[in-house]
Amino acid sequence: MTFPARHISIAINRPVGEVYEFAGNPENLPKWAAGLSSSIGMVDDTWVAETSTGPVRVKFAERNEFGVLDHFVVTASGESIYNPLRVLGNGDGAEVVFTLYRREGMDESSFDADAAAVDQDLHTLKRLLEA
Repeated sequence: MTFPARHISIAINRPVGEVYEFAGNPENLPKWAAGLSSSIGMVDDTWVAETSTGPVRVKFAERNEFGVLDHFVVTASGESIYNPLRVLGNGDGAEVVFTLYRREGMDESSFDADAAAVDQDLHTLKRLLEA
């Protein structure tokens, strides 16, 4: 079974390495990813983010040369949500691409709301990095 997906992206006029470093630092997430966390910290060697629905564990891809910032969000109920995120070179700047999957049981309205939240987060990232 596959799930419907949306690729949400934004061009950022900063060097790709700079965008990767900033977006890939979990401590920066509350600055730009309000849809994921209002705060984040290490608890027993695990990143724990505070969200509107309570704490979640976040497992990030290892640092890499390919711009991959994929991560899993594990909710209190144990649901693991895979979030593909890439920082790609785009001329002298970068393109940040988030793939949002419509999870099983999610209605279209909730999927639209999630997509809007991701888009808003990416615009916040752009504003921060281009300021």
